[in-house]
Amino acid sequence: MRIGFALALATLATVAMLAWTGVIAVPGSGPQSSEKRPLPKIGEAPAFALISQDGLPVRLADLRGKVVAVNFIYTLCTATCPVLTPMLVTVQDRLGKEFGRNIAFVSITLDPERDTPEMLKLYAQAFGADLGGWSFLTGLPEEILGLTGRYGVFSRKNASGEVDHSFLTSIVDRHGILRVQYLGTRFDPDELHQDLLSLAKER
Repeated sequence: MRIGFALALATLATVAMLAWTGVIAVPGSGPQSSEKRPLPKIGEAPAFALISQDGLPVRLADLRGKVVAVNFIYTLCTATCPVLTPMLVTVQDRLGKEFGRNIAFVSITLDPERDTPEMLKLYAQAFGADLGGWSFLTGLPEEILGLTGRYGVFSRKNASGEVDHSFLTSIVDRHGILRVQYLGTRFDPDELHQDLLSLAKER
């Protein structure tokens, strides 16, 4: 389901943990919804300047001119990340030549202490991510913590060392404006696919 950024922040405290564990099912609203009316403009997307799986600096500003899907994962996750990442790989493959050229994906680690660029690259390769259009990013813990809050993502490392976290996949248009967010891992990949293409064609 697509949600507004303000709504994500307002409901985060009560639904974040339920959404990522699957207690709340969040169905898509259908792939044709983005064709009926333009997606809303929520506001300027939170900027970032982090390090890629290749050890290179990547800023959101560097991706201006492309539609960008931003999410948060970590490589040692055994619950929800292994569900979301393959879903995005499926969408990546369906985008064909648009992926990398006009549409990019960004996955930011929630575990920067352990997720080195090398670890992120192995993770990306294991899932079949096309690194020509998909960046896996890490940075200083305080940078990551601040960024998750600005995107409305809950994240907390528990006693066992695992990271409890919510899922929001945020779509940023070619001008750096946040347009839509998907809550949880049960959104409709067809809807995401159509939203990405719609924004890529938007003038």
